[in-house]
Amino acid sequence: MSIQEMLHTHPRGGADETLLRCIEECFRCAQICTSCADACLGEESVAELVPCIRTDLDCADVCVATGRIATRRTETDAALLRAMLQACADACGRCAEECERHAHHHDHCRVCAEACRRCEQACQDVLSALV
Repeated sequence: MSIQEMLHTHPRGGADETLLRCIEECFRCAQICTSCADACLGEESVAELVPCIRTDLDCADVCVATGRIATRRTETDAALLRAMLQACADACGRCAEECERHAHHHDHCRVCAEACRRCEQACQDVLSALV
């Protein structure tokens, strides 16, 4: 079952396409950041990748929390949702920047940076729509 299918069954109504995309990007980004951190741990140069690992894990946690909050449709706290979306966009931007520093040597960092940029944009799109 997809998130979209589940949310469309909600008695308070589903989510629009922009929010659905954001929720999906948040969870996808969290998985990719977690995988990138693990891949960094497997590299010979792990000591120089510690900031990347930390940023990946922080971003993954923020993405999961944001995706979970954005998924909840009953009595949505709009101010909290805005704050989480902004925090997620910020975390994704920081993670993308860090991963881009290593992308030329580590393909997993390139993939992670791309996922973070997509999630950052998806969060910004929802923020723009909420105004």
